[in-house]
Amino acid sequence: MEIFVTNPEILRLVDDIREKGLNRKHYSDVVDQKGNQYVDLVQEGGGVLGIALSGYTYILEKAGIRFFSLAGTSAGAINTLLIASMSPIGEPVTEKILKVMGDMDLFDFVDGNPRIKKLIQRYIEDRPCLFFYILLNSVGIWRALTNYLGINPGDAFESWIGKVLGESGITTWSDLREFRSVLPPLFDRSDGNSVITRKADIQIIASDITTKSKIVFPEMAELYWSDPESVSPSKFVRASMSIPFFFFPFQVRNIPDSGKYEDPGLPKEETRWRRHAAYYGKIPDVVRFVDGGILSNFPINAFHMSRGIPKKPTFGVKLSTWRGNYSKTDRLGDMTGAMIGTMRQLHDYEFLRKNPDYNRLICHLDADTSFNWLDFNMSKEKQVDLFILGAREAFRFLETFNWLEYKKLRAERANTR
Repeated sequence: MEIFVTNPEILRLVDDIREKGLNRKHYSDVVDQKGNQYVDLVQEGGGVLGIALSGYTYILEKAGIRFFSLAGTSAGAINTLLIASMSPIGEPVTEKILKVMGDMDLFDFVDGNPRIKKLIQRYIEDRPCLFFYILLNSVGIWRALTNYLGINPGDAFESWIGKVLGESGITTWSDLREFRSVLPPLFDRSDGNSVITRKADIQIIASDITTKSKIVFPEMAELYWSDPESVSPSKFVRASMSIPFFFFPFQVRNIPDSGKYEDPGLPKEETRWRRHAAYYGKIPDVVRFVDGGILSNFPINAFHMSRGIPKKPTFGVKLSTWRGNYSKTDRLGDMTGAMIGTMRQLHDYEFLRKNPDYNRLICHLDADTSFNWLDFNMSKEKQVDLFILGAREAFRFLETFNWLEYKKLRAERANTR
C-alpha cells in the first residue's frame, strides 16, 4: 500500500485538496454527522486497468466523499465488491483495498497452462517470434478452447476474492446484505437535514449467454440458485469478469425448475425469468456466463431516476477512451476488435445519448491509451502509474464538478419532458 499512497504526486494531490478547498465543496445533499458527502458510484470494466479505479476513489475519499450504492462490470465489479465488503458504509476503504491488492501477484490470476501463460505475456510485451510460439502451443490452446471454452480456469481469482471476503466475515450474500444494511445517520441538507432512510444497493453486471440475458447480481440471483442468500458474492464477480476465451465461462448447474417452462398464465410479477430477463423459453439445466462488458461495460444507468432531482449524484468512472476516434476495420483483427468494442459500449452510449446530463458526472481516465488491459504481469511501477492516473483525473473532476449547476440542469430537463 505504501508504494501507492506515499508517491510524491499523490501526496501533492492530497495537499492540494485541502489548499483548494475541495474537501469543503458541495458534491451532494446527502451528508452524515462528520460532514462526509455521499454519492452513488458506477465503475467501468477494463481488466488490470481497474487499478486506476482505486486512484480515483482514493482522491474522492480524501475530499470527504463516501460511496452509497455501487455498480460495476468486470474490473469495476471487482472494485465494487471490495468497496462494499471491506469497510462499513461511511468509512474510507481504498487504503484497505490497496493493501490486499499490493500483497497479490496479479499474474497468479492467469491460472491456465504455464506454457500458454508465457505465450500470453509474450503477446502483451510484443516480443519477437510470436507466431512461432503460437504454433508451438497450438495443440494446447485448441484443447483448452474446445474442451473448456477458455484458457484460464479463473479459479485463482474466485478463491482470492472469496478469501478477502472471508477476512471481513462475509461468506454469503446474506452476510454482505446485512453488513451493508448498517448505515450512519444520513441527512438531507437541502431541506433542513431530514433523515435519509433509503437502502444502499449493489449491482454487478454479467452476461448469461445461454439465455442471451443481461444479468444484474444479486437482484437476479434467484434465477440460478434455489437459495441465493447462501451464495458467495465472489460468484457474482467471477461471472462478471469472465473475459471470453481468456477465462473459462462461469457455469452454474442445476438451475431451479430446469427443463420446465414458466406458467404463461401467471402474472409477470409472479414469475422469475419473464420478470427479470424477459425470457420465455425452457429453463436450462446449465448456464454459462461471460464478461458483463459484452452487454454493458459501463452500467451508468444503474441508479437512474427518470423523474425529479436526485439527492445525490451518480458518479461514473470510465477506464477506456470514450468514442474519441473511429475504429479501423480493414483487417480481420481490427474488425473483430471493433465489433467487440461496439457491443461493449453501444448500450451505455445509447443511455448517455438520451440523458446527456450524465456526462457531467463521468470522470474519463482513458487508461487504455497507455496501458494494456490484459497485462496481469504488470510491474509495480506501472501499477503505481495507473493509480496516479486515476488520482490525477479524479482531482480534475472534483475541481470542475458543480453540484448546484447539475441540479439546475436536471430541473430544466424535468420541465421539458
